[in-house]
Amino acid sequence: MSAPDRIEEFVLALQTAFIDGSITRLKLGGYHGPEAELKGIEARKVLLNAGERLSFVYRYKTRDITKNLTVDEAMSFVRSGLSGEYRSARIETTDYDLQFERQGDKYRLKKTEVTGRDAVEASHDRAKNRPLASGGKVWMKALGLAGADGKILAASQDKFRQINKMVEIFAPLIQELSPDHPRIVDMGAGKGYLDFALADHFKRTATRAEIYGVELRPQLVEDGNRLAQESGFSNLHFVPGSILDYDATGADTVIALHACDTATDDAIYQGIRAGAELIAVAPCCHKQVRRQMEEGTADTRLDFLLRHGTFLEKQAEMVTDGLRALLLEASGYRTKVFEFVSDAHTPKNNLIVAQKGRAGSREAAMRRVGEVKAMFGIEKHYLEGLLGV
Repeated sequence: MSAPDRIEEFVLALQTAFIDGSITRLKLGGYHGPEAELKGIEARKVLLNAGERLSFVYRYKTRDITKNLTVDEAMSFVRSGLSGEYRSARIETTDYDLQFERQGDKYRLKKTEVTGRDAVEASHDRAKNRPLASGGKVWMKALGLAGADGKILAASQDKFRQINKMVEIFAPLIQELSPDHPRIVDMGAGKGYLDFALADHFKRTATRAEIYGVELRPQLVEDGNRLAQESGFSNLHFVPGSILDYDATGADTVIALHACDTATDDAIYQGIRAGAELIAVAPCCHKQVRRQMEEGTADTRLDFLLRHGTFLEKQAEMVTDGLRALLLEASGYRTKVFEFVSDAHTPKNNLIVAQKGRAGSREAAMRRVGEVKAMFGIEKHYLEGLLGV
């Protein structure tokens, strides 16, 4: 792997750990730049009124200087630093440590698994700054998250955690988009839990964003628009229609949560076609690829797995989402797949996050798609047909 690839792998690991909240510390060392008294840099994730940031502490012999950077600013700084002034870096997360070393023209990455390390709270007042700090909101009561007393209902605790985590992940990514007034489209919005949560958070943080929830069922559209008005969210709109029929032109962010089976692919396709800077989906059901795996001829070396129904189901999920990630990369997006909440709260807990730009080779991604399909006996992924590849 080339030096730029090693650096990019480290940067992408840092970005993923920042997004999913697993990062505990970042360290940059081996400084050999013009500032003679600079010993090194440490950084941690913090939650400010403006959103989540990486707080960099520059440690000098006689003083410390703190700079709070957005995720994009932080990634750019680390990428540039590892190419020049810093010879080493280390990411510490709840699951692993990743060490980067540069000696002359040799670049090395070493990953070490860890256990028992707790996540670090983003700030001492994190509880009061959580996106959904309390249940005493009109929309929370109307959607059944909270009771009349404003307390989150016991039966809604898992839903509440999911929504909070989604806002924690999406909000900083959306706030860093190039337009200062981003257009967000939620495909298959349902009752709009996430849309109301984002509208609430953006109103509290004075973020200018327009949110559109696309929903096929007219009653949910009507109910959503009425509740948005009652909640004072003039930037939240629900529109009728199917995912594929909706005109997503001008969308900066396209999201879809638990859209069943190929509806997730419809949302991804709409995001790619619109040229959205951010596409994020939490898939649900993986029937289309599983049927082909059951009917096709997979590599015989996989028989020990695929002959068991429970393993086949899990493999179908991983293969489906892995192919989605590859097809997004082939379409010009750098992509990560990770768990956004524990499977104790929902079994459908994988999130695919794709950001436009700095993707790998289209040819390499499509070649890998072909290899994976051949390995598992898959004729065609539904998303391939939509993209015409």
